[in-house]
Amino acid sequence: MGLISCKCEGCELKSLFFKNFDTEEIEAVCSQKIERDYKKGEIILKEGEPIEEFIYLKNGLVKLFKSTNTEQDQIICFAGPLDFVSLLSVFSNNNYQYSVAAIEDSTACSMQLSKVNQSMNNNGLFARSILEKMSETTDKILKTTLELRQRRLYGRVAYMLLFFSNEIYKSNEFELPVSRKEIAEFIGMTLENVIRTLSELRKDNIIKIYGKGILITDKQKLQKLSELS
Repeated sequence: MGLISCKCEGCELKSLFFKNFDTEEIEAVCSQKIERDYKKGEIILKEGEPIEEFIYLKNGLVKLFKSTNTEQDQIICFAGPLDFVSLLSVFSNNNYQYSVAAIEDSTACSMQLSKVNQSMNNNGLFARSILEKMSETTDKILKTTLELRQRRLYGRVAYMLLFFSNEIYKSNEFELPVSRKEIAEFIGMTLENVIRTLSELRKDNIIKIYGKGILITDKQKLQKLSELS
C-alpha cells in the first residue's frame, strides 16, 4: 500500500465535495488529506475496526461486503471513483459494519473524521451535501437490491454483466474484475448456477468468454434476459 500526501490542486472533489467551502476552508481540509494506493485484493477498511477516517475512492473499483458464518461473503455493492466508501457507517456507528476491498488497483483518499465533523458543524451547506451523498449511496444500494430480487437466475447474471458493461467500463468488451464466486455472492445465487448460466449464455452466442474477458455479442438479447428472466 502506497502512502502520499494529497494535494488540492486539480482535486476532483473541488466541484463535488468542496463546492460549499471557501479557499481557506478547502486548504485546511486538504492539508491533512492522505492518499493511499491499494493493489487488487487489498483491504481498504475492515469490518469491526474503529471509524477514525472519512474515506472516498479517487480511482479504481472496490466492493463493500459483510462477512457471514458461511463460506460466502455478502457483497453489498460496488463503488467507483468519487464514491464515499465509508459513508454507510461513518455517522451511525463507532466501528465499521462492513469491509471494503479493492477489486482493481485503486487509490483512496482519507480525512480525519474529527475534521469532517468540525466542518459539518461550522458549515450547514457542507453538512447538507454530505447528507445528499449518503442518500444517493443508500438509494443506489436499495435500487440494485430490489432489481436483483425481481429477477431469476438468468436475469441476475445478465443484470450483472450489463452493470459492468454500461456503468463501469462503457464497453461491450471488458475483463471481469470479480470472480465467479463474487458474482454469486452479489446476486445471491450459488457458484455452480453462475458458472452454468455463463456457459449457457456463451452457447447461445450472447456472450463470448476469454478467461476473465467478456465480449457481449448480442446486447439486445442480454437486455431482454435481464428484464424478463
